[in-house]
This record gives sequence, C-alpha cells and structure tokens, in this order.
Amino acid sequence: MNHRHLLPNEIDLLLDGEVGFGVAPLQAHVDACEDCQARLARSRKVVDVLEDLPHFAPTPRFADRIMAQVQIVEPWHVAALDTARRFVPRSAPMRTLMTATASAVALALTSGGVWLALHADVAFYSFNLAADRARSALMDTAASVIGTAFGQGGLDALRSSGLRGLALGAGVMVVAVGGAAFGFHALASSSRRSRE
Repeated sequence: MNHRHLLPNEIDLLLDGEVGFGVAPLQAHVDACEDCQARLARSRKVVDVLEDLPHFAPTPRFADRIMAQVQIVEPWHVAALDTARRFVPRSAPMRTLMTATASAVALALTSGGVWLALHADVAFYSFNLAADRARSALMDTAASVIGTAFGQGGLDALRSSGLRGLALGAGVMVVAVGGAAFGFHALASSSRRSRE
C-alpha cells in the first residue's frame, strides 16, 4: 500500500470516473486514508457546484467584438512579404514574363552601375555638359521673355545678376502674383458677404 497522500491529478482521475489498472490502487488508498477521503469529498462538492452552474452561450458576434479590441502586431517582414505577394501574378505565363522583365531591368541597372563605376570621368563630363546646356537654354529663354516684357533694361539686369537674379526675380513674381490672387479673393469674398 502506498503511504503518501494522493496528488491533485490523481484526485482528478477519481473525480472523472476513470477506469484502468492505475485507478484501483488510488481508490484503495482513498478507502484507507481519511485525509484523502476528505480531499476527494471537497473536490466532488466543487465539481457538483460547477456542474449546477448555468451554461452561458456567447452571442454570435462575441468573438468579433473581442477580436476588434485586440491589437495584432504584424512583423515588418510579414507585412512586406504580403505586399510583395499581391504584385506577383497568379498565372504561370505572367509570372515567367514578370521574372524575365525584372531580370532584364536588374541586368540593365547592374550594367549601367558597372559602366558608371569604370567610366566616372565620362559620366561626370556628360552631366556637366548637360547641366551647362540646360542652364544656357534656360538663360536664353529667360532673356527672350524678359527682353520682350521689360526691354533692354531688364535684359541688362538679368545678364549682370545671372541665375541667382533670375531665381530672385521669379520668387518676387510668385509672391506678387500670390498676393494679388489673395487680395482678389478677399475682395470677392467681402463683396459676396455684403450682397447677402
């Protein structure tokens, strides 16, 4: 005979009415031990009270209301993978076409990057040449517009101040046009209010 008291899981086996070769020694111990008999009786009372409690069924929308309040944090890599999956076509021919296109773009970008790395002086020269031509085209256009609008005096001011003067003049013009538009809007609003 076992001289120790029953463990809680052993009492649970007896409460559940389990049968088997391991339950008979437990029942024999309870029959001989008053302390374990009292613990089993108390546990049986608790089980009986729990069984008598009314069973509640949640409303059909209970889980939805609870889950709406739960904040689910999705890791960044999962969100990125889900976003990438939306752009992958479902059909095999379209996936093949997309893979070929992406490979061609990647090859072109890699080739361009390698060429730029090996020929940085040519790229720098080409960039400076394009910037100079764009600047001269901008100055020629601005000169013709200013010459037409303001005459020779405006044209001389543009030539003496250069690109900075052009930018400053354009800024003053934008402020003047914006101020005029705001003034006309305020005038129209006050006129409309006075008519109402």
